Formats: sequence, C-alpha cells, structure tokens
Amino acid sequence: MLLAVAFFALMDAGLKELAGSYPPMQVAALRGAASLPFVLAWVLATSGLRPLLKVRWSLHLLRGGIGIGMMATFAYALQTLPLTTAYSVFFVAPLLITALSVPLLGEKVGPRRWTAIGIGLLGVLVLLRPRGDGLMSWAAFAVLLAAAGYAVSAITVRILARTDSTASMMVWLLVFLATGAGALAWPSWVPIAPGDGWVIIGIGLAGALGQYAITEAFRTGEASLLAPLEYTALVWGVLLDVSLWGVLPDSITWLGAAIIVASGLYLLRRERVHLESEHP
Repeated sequence: MLLAVAFFALMDAGLKELAGSYPPMQVAALRGAASLPFVLAWVLATSGLRPLLKVRWSLHLLRGGIGIGMMATFAYALQTLPLTTAYSVFFVAPLLITALSVPLLGEKVGPRRWTAIGIGLLGVLVLLRPRGDGLMSWAAFAVLLAAAGYAVSAITVRILARTDSTASMMVWLLVFLATGAGALAWPSWVPIAPGDGWVIIGIGLAGALGQYAITEAFRTGEASLLAPLEYTALVWGVLLDVSLWGVLPDSITWLGAAIIVASGLYLLRRERVHLESEHP
C-alpha cells in the first residue's frame, strides 16, 4: 500500500508538470493512454482478455464518464495548487464515500460517524479560508469536484466487484479516459513537446504500477488497516512540492489537513468497530 501511494504521488507530480502546458482534458486523456499499454500487458500475462468482455457495460460507462470529469478537474486544480494543498482537500473523499453509502448502497451510518464526517467538512472550510480571491478558489472547488467524483466511482467499484473482474475495471476506465477525454480534448489539442515524452511515459508507468500495487494490497490485506496508509500521500506531496517547485504548505493548510485526516482515521476506526459488532 505504501508503494501504491508513492507511485500515485509520482504520477500526480507528472500530471502537475503537464498541467502547466496542456489543457486539463488533454492531460486526462494522456493519463489514460499512457497507462493503458502497461495495464493491458499485465492483463494479457495473467488473466487474458476473456474477463474484459463479460461486464456490466452501463456501470463501466458511468464510471468512465465520472473518471474523465475527475481527472480533468484534478488536472485543472494542479495548474495552480501545490500537491500538498490538493491532497489535503482531496482527503475528504473517504468521508464522502461513507456519506454516499447511505443513499446509494443502503448502508447504515451511526451518529458518531456522521459527526466525524461533519468535522472533516469543517476541516475543508479551514483549508478554503477567506482570501483576497474569496472563500473558495476555482482550483480548490475543482479538487472538491474530483473528490466527489472519486467517491461516486468508489461506490460503483463496490457494486461492480460483485460481478466484474478487477482487470476489467482497470482496463475499461483507462480506455474511456483515453478515448473519451481524447475526443473532448481534440478541438483544442496542443502538440506534445518532445521533452514531455518521458514525463508521459513516467506517468503511465507510475500509474500502472500504483494500480497494480493497490490492487494487490486490498486483495491480500484488510481494508480497514490499509486505508489509513493512503494519508502518507501528504508526506509525498510535501517532499515533491519542496524538491520540484520549492513550495511549503502554510500553517493553516497543515491545520485543515490535520482535521480532515483525524476525522478520516476516526471514521475508519468506527467502521471497523461496526463491522466487528456485526460479525462477532
């Protein structure tokens, strides 16, 4: 899981590099196209193509559309936001997953978990403190949209996992990213600079390795123990911000991130207690 977080952080650093030169929708398309060959090679070497064909197409299409919007909005945000700030806001996603599980999956969420969700959202307000440009910048709002899209996508994964293979979920998401975002980006497509070729390859490789690592982590480990390790992305965000762009988060960013992370960790603990009480 720690390797997965590290690979995804490196991928996001590459996306931030591209976001300064290419439109967000094109960055989303390049993300899908760059990882697809690596993932397809892994699928061919393991399960073959058969698991890719018997799938629930309606949910894959929905997840593909959500994935395009999520990646484009996150790339838009990375044009101006440091990785650390983007990650801090994005950490609201686990809270949203729990909240959305009530209307979409019919799960029960007790008052303590609702309280944790509310406190986490207050942490977001701390991050989006009033500035000269208003309470919320468009970039921060874009990260919130990306987090909401991630939460809905995670819910669809939980539904798809009942019938479809992990390989199909990985491959079709990347296919829809590459083709769907590519079609939307085509009218304003910017020619790829030769020097960016290595960045795009790096994004593809890091994204594919990250996806494989997180799949193996959740396949062999306990989700409630692994999920808190996702917050180590904040450490990678700081290291990459400092080393590549010379940016350090301010004290208010740290405070907002601490509130959100603490709420998420408490929520994970309560969910584990809830599961243990249901299965003595």
